[in-house]
Amino acid sequence: MRDPQPLSYLDAGHTLKSWFLTTDHKRIAILYLFGITFFFAVGAVAAALIRLDLLTPAPDLLTNEGYNRAFSLHGIVMVWFFLIPSIPNTFGNFLIPLMIGARDLAFPRLNLASWYIYMVAGLITLFVVISGGVDTGWTFYTPLSSVYANGHVVAALTAVLVSGFSSILTGINFIATIHKLRAPGMTWGRLPLFIWSHYATSLILVLATPVLAITLLLVAAERVLGLGIFDPRLGGDPILFQNLFWFYSHPAVYIMILPAIGVVSELVTASAHKRIFGYWFVAYCSLAIAGIGFLVWGHHMFVAGQSIYASAMFSFLSVAVAVPSAIKVYNWTATLYKGSISWDAPMLFACGFIGLFVAGGLTGLMLAMLAIDVHVTDTYFVVAHFHYIMVGGAVTAFFGALHFWWPKITGRLYPEAWGRVAAVLIFVGFNFTFFPQFMLGYEGMPRRYHVYPPEFQVLNVMSSLGASVLAVGYLLPLGYLIWSLFSGARAPANPWGATGLEWTTSSPPPPHNFVTQPIVTRPAYDYPPLSNEG
Repeated sequence: MRDPQPLSYLDAGHTLKSWFLTTDHKRIAILYLFGITFFFAVGAVAAALIRLDLLTPAPDLLTNEGYNRAFSLHGIVMVWFFLIPSIPNTFGNFLIPLMIGARDLAFPRLNLASWYIYMVAGLITLFVVISGGVDTGWTFYTPLSSVYANGHVVAALTAVLVSGFSSILTGINFIATIHKLRAPGMTWGRLPLFIWSHYATSLILVLATPVLAITLLLVAAERVLGLGIFDPRLGGDPILFQNLFWFYSHPAVYIMILPAIGVVSELVTASAHKRIFGYWFVAYCSLAIAGIGFLVWGHHMFVAGQSIYASAMFSFLSVAVAVPSAIKVYNWTATLYKGSISWDAPMLFACGFIGLFVAGGLTGLMLAMLAIDVHVTDTYFVVAHFHYIMVGGAVTAFFGALHFWWPKITGRLYPEAWGRVAAVLIFVGFNFTFFPQFMLGYEGMPRRYHVYPPEFQVLNVMSSLGASVLAVGYLLPLGYLIWSLFSGARAPANPWGATGLEWTTSSPPPPHNFVTQPIVTRPAYDYPPLSNEG
């Protein structure tokens, strides 16, 4: 007689071997969740040191070298070890097979290998931290990084390089899965928008990340072997590095934000209990953002000496890439109009995302204007804009996804009231932290300086106090989500009344996701018409 199948993927084994050698996409997603949470904490500690040091105009906490290492660590860890893998490698891993009716990803062993590669890169980064850090900033600009910088630059470059291989493997896996493993009836027009956004993200991962790998190898070669690639004393060109780096790194912004956009599309429709307004517009806009995103890298170089004609063209393209993003915001707003909205924690996170994303997008348009950018480039205005998109957008969406799919992942319900409190705290704390930085940048405070004129102190104190509120908002979910694992009520299969195949299976799902092969016969977001829609 055959042994009965476990009821959920969490019951499929409780040994370390069952976790660290698993090929179940859901368990690998949990491994990623632990990994990125740890690195988020590391990056947050560095951010706390930065904000504490900036409480006063004098360098009272960190030395000049210590401050450089703190903001370099914060950027490297947060960008490559949290933001880029956060939503795709956790929720993408967990949900893509469930949403398309597959048993697993196309290459389960490759999926596990990508996690191990990510962790190896993380361990190299921890070595860099423990052995003294690096002082180049997260951008590794040459010739600073290749000639003059102190610290373990080559080790830091290696860590980012290795993490890139994890991203490439994940992108390949997602593309193959979405193309080949969709359930019967799951046509492209029935795919959830979460899938469309991850498909676009995967294309960027596969096409852009190799450029970063080549660039980092060239920097390491110049530093170790003395090759004249970027050093002008040896016939190199430092602007070549900027072109190569930003050719990857601006599309990388969309690696971080496109999955968040997919999450918000799911949260908005589920909370409004309505079909998404303009499904095909939202789907194709994800692909448009991915495509145009490869053409705008030059707006990072308006003051680097590039041709005024090139700058004018990059300015135009930078405005153009905002159009599909704006279309998504309009479609979310139209979806909410006259909807039967449930103001649960996921919806509050989604609303916070929309507001912060719009603010970040509008200031991005300002930075795309040559006349404005030349005045505020390398100031705190740019820091604030970047964080409104990356933290206000991507991190807020990450928390929205965590609250929305937590019952499906764990089979437990969290205390809804505390979720709402956390959403409000994060929104208020974020704006209290980063809006003053727009004012600092407009008034001329350069970024990456920890000694500043006394007239900037009030705004810096406001920013640091806001960061403490933001920290409470981030820590609060850690408490009540862990509590829910032991004391939370059992979650039903579909606690939100949402559509989608992931809500048709049990919470948590069985090892192979579905008891029987699902067959899709309805369009995406097939909610019944509301009586007030007219």
